[in-house]
Amino acid sequence: MAQHNLIETHAHIYSRKFDSDREEVIDRAKEAGISRIYMPNVDSESIDAMMEVEHRHPYYCIAQMGIHPCSIKKETMDKELYVVEDWLNKRKFSAVGEIGIDLYWDKSTLPYQTEAFKIQIEWAKQKDLPIVIHARESMEEIITVLEEVKDDKLKGVLHCFSGNLDQAERLVNLGFYLGIGGVSTFKNGGLDQVIPSIDLKHLVVETDCPYLAPVPHRGKRNEPSYVQLVAERIADLKGTGLTEVAEATTKNALDLFAM
Repeated sequence: MAQHNLIETHAHIYSRKFDSDREEVIDRAKEAGISRIYMPNVDSESIDAMMEVEHRHPYYCIAQMGIHPCSIKKETMDKELYVVEDWLNKRKFSAVGEIGIDLYWDKSTLPYQTEAFKIQIEWAKQKDLPIVIHARESMEEIITVLEEVKDDKLKGVLHCFSGNLDQAERLVNLGFYLGIGGVSTFKNGGLDQVIPSIDLKHLVVETDCPYLAPVPHRGKRNEPSYVQLVAERIADLKGTGLTEVAEATTKNALDLFAM
């Protein structure tokens, strides 16, 4: 497989699912031409593992700070937010994330998720950082919040985008990038109806590893080296070359993130 310079914009490489072979996985990413890996945080319990990976691979595995919406609970939200705010004030991160709204598991926490989402957006604006958004069965709710808080400081990426063309265009009009991952390779993923109509200047590539592995690895553990399969799928859908996709998405990722 020919090597192209790509940036993996969303990888949970610090996940326990990589504890037995993390160094080999990172070596494979480098061999595949992945020049950088961005790591979104999940919650207070994932920070130590994420920081350890960043410490071992400085300037290659780069941390982000935020609370995943599935970790937002009424009883613990204040504590989780305090930990994130403390870290954001302690050092520089490449983004605030991943944050957002997830209504797949529990719709009853929507008010708390929305509140935490807005609070973290405000912190990102104060720090002049982009946000990394998680949206699962919540695209309309996410866009509604973004339209409400839109100003010249709001910027970021909708990670693992799986919405429709109208939603994609609304996000692009808000100044957001779309993070394209393994779903783009799925037969019924729906992105074949979206990607051809969205300019490359609005796209970045990701894996969301260890989840959502692209075809032909679907159902197995995902890893950063597979991001080239995503880039190839984008190239196919847009009728262009892999080199063009790699150059555009790499430039976009560097423009997006602060580090």
